[in-house]
Amino acid sequence: MAVERGSEPGTDVLIRKVDSHLATVRVGLHGPELELAERLARCLRELVAQTAQASAADRAQVRAAVHYFVLRRESRGQLRSVRSLAAAQRVVNKVARQLGRPDLLVESRRDRALRESPVPAGGRPAERPGPSSPTGW
Repeated sequence: MAVERGSEPGTDVLIRKVDSHLATVRVGLHGPELELAERLARCLRELVAQTAQASAADRAQVRAAVHYFVLRRESRGQLRSVRSLAAAQRVVNKVARQLGRPDLLVESRRDRALRESPVPAGGRPAERPGPSSPTGW
């Protein structure tokens, strides 16, 4: 007989870990790195909530991704990320794909810019006519 439960006990703990780590990195990160950290945190919160009633294997994947994101070490009295955000991004994206949530994939600003910028067939941006070009005047 299956037992109905509310949210898993670890769900709130995992979300608090994500939020706490994000608050910590907000102090030292700015610009694109901070944006990436915030997108990773949003994705992880959604994955934690989505898998609250999922299989133990799915919950374990999400728990591992959260721990990977928040892992820190002491360095001269300061807490620093052990891994880069890019490494955490790869782990979080892998878990999102494995759980069938491609809508939660996290792209960096650079990844998005590369994907969205049109490149002409020659592989180089088209030159605009100017005063030094034969067609510029």
